[in-house]
Amino acid sequence: MKTCIVIAGPTAVGKTSLSIKLAKQFSTEIISADSRQCFRELNIGVAKPSAAELQAVPHHFINSHSVKDDVNAAVFESYALNKVYNIFEHHDIAIVVGGTGLYIKAFCQGMDAIPAIQAGIRDQIIADYEVNGLGWLQEEVKKKDPAYYSGGEIKNPHRLMRALEVVLSTGKSILSFQKKHEIHRDFNIIKIGLQLPKDELYNRINERVDIMVSNGLVQEVESLKQFQHLNALQTVGYKELFSCFRGEVSLPQAIDAIKLSTRHYAKRQMTWFKKDKEIQWCSPGFDEVMQTVNIKLSK
Repeated sequence: MKTCIVIAGPTAVGKTSLSIKLAKQFSTEIISADSRQCFRELNIGVAKPSAAELQAVPHHFINSHSVKDDVNAAVFESYALNKVYNIFEHHDIAIVVGGTGLYIKAFCQGMDAIPAIQAGIRDQIIADYEVNGLGWLQEEVKKKDPAYYSGGEIKNPHRLMRALEVVLSTGKSILSFQKKHEIHRDFNIIKIGLQLPKDELYNRINERVDIMVSNGLVQEVESLKQFQHLNALQTVGYKELFSCFRGEVSLPQAIDAIKLSTRHYAKRQMTWFKKDKEIQWCSPGFDEVMQTVNIKLSK
């Protein structure tokens, strides 16, 4: 049976290098499940694989879209399913790797069929949020979609903006579009989660941010100022530097904020993935992961 190996885990844990080794081992291709690496304009700040890594193994959903495009989990589901079936025409195994939990869930279980958002609503919400902040966004969702507010991620502006745009476009809570039954794919899925001790992971995150800055992150973000209002740029490593460019914080403060925000993001990623009982947890070592994969494949 055709099999997709899904490699999940927090940022900086070592997913990219591990997935490339796996792809070489199985002579196959990689689909990225990262909500930011798909954008051509973003490079350093999203820890995109290097040119050599992209050349070593065929990758999909990397540099596939522009920051001007509307990319979400439903878009990813359609894209990834199309690619995985293309890969299965030539290979028995495909690899999906990334840290965007909602994208992985959409690929494995299917995505809720939420209607298209009315033109202009998303842009207006983003503009209002930039002026009025998180507190305003929370209050709007509390008033317009109390069901989501009572149990949703009310500290995550992206989730709040999504809930608000859905209710304003459809008149219904985003929760009303959730599927009652999961979709079961017609291929085997093996889920591997990579984890490290918290201190080690956080040290990796801090070091990687310093390397990003040395590699030109500030210059990259400065070149994207014209796009800072777009949803694709409302992300760690970019929004903190936009604040610096506006004179709200100093550069050292912005860099410290990137490290802190990234550590918080890694914690949220682990909270999401730990809820998935199908994930088999491993250290990022190749031998341990291969042993786990081989056991799963032999069943």
